[in-house]
Amino acid sequence: MILSHTNSLRGHKIGSMNAIFNFWKKYSFVVLILMIVASLFDFRFALAAIFCMLSPIVISFFAGRFWCGNLCPRGNFFDRLMRKIAAKRPLPRLFKSVPFRLAVFAFMMTMFALGIHKNWGNLAGIGFVFYRMIVVTTLIGIVFSFIWNERAWCSFCPMGSAAALISHFKKHPSAITVTEKCISCGKCARACPMQLHPAQFKGGIVKESDCLRCGVCVNICPKNAVSF
Repeated sequence: MILSHTNSLRGHKIGSMNAIFNFWKKYSFVVLILMIVASLFDFRFALAAIFCMLSPIVISFFAGRFWCGNLCPRGNFFDRLMRKIAAKRPLPRLFKSVPFRLAVFAFMMTMFALGIHKNWGNLAGIGFVFYRMIVVTTLIGIVFSFIWNERAWCSFCPMGSAAALISHFKKHPSAITVTEKCISCGKCARACPMQLHPAQFKGGIVKESDCLRCGVCVNICPKNAVSF
């Protein structure tokens, strides 16, 4: 009786957590929009962005780029809104090259650090540094969506690149597996927002540090050969 009650409570708790996760994954883009609008009245609201900067790094030690594909409000904005109107063109190889991603990371972190140093002691000033970074990079992501695809920015996002690097050295599997039922039709590769090729890992785990664990490939596979 007690064991049955405990299992029931555990199942209810898991169900509630899944409901919250699914709700967040569907509507978290609203948080991005609200933060941008609220920051126009007080730049200190933009300081909340530090959470979105640190979270992908912390989570990457345990689950790769899970944050980017499931919890990031801006990633959700690209998936939910921009995907409907984005171009479906291949990303330039440059975007995914290590030197380019390192250069983008170094440039943005330098500009960010200089802005923080200049405004040290002034929360509104520091908030404006965050706000400027959020708005500029989001606009870049929107423009690039029309040119390439909705996740073009994510292919070289500084925080995403850092998370991918950590995931690579921590050797985290992507949690996506491809069984022998795979017929190499290419649908998963065409649907993948990061333009990865799950079918290359037929019979095993998709070993890609840039895998966002978003599940797009799982949902589109006609043979149910791709799964978490």
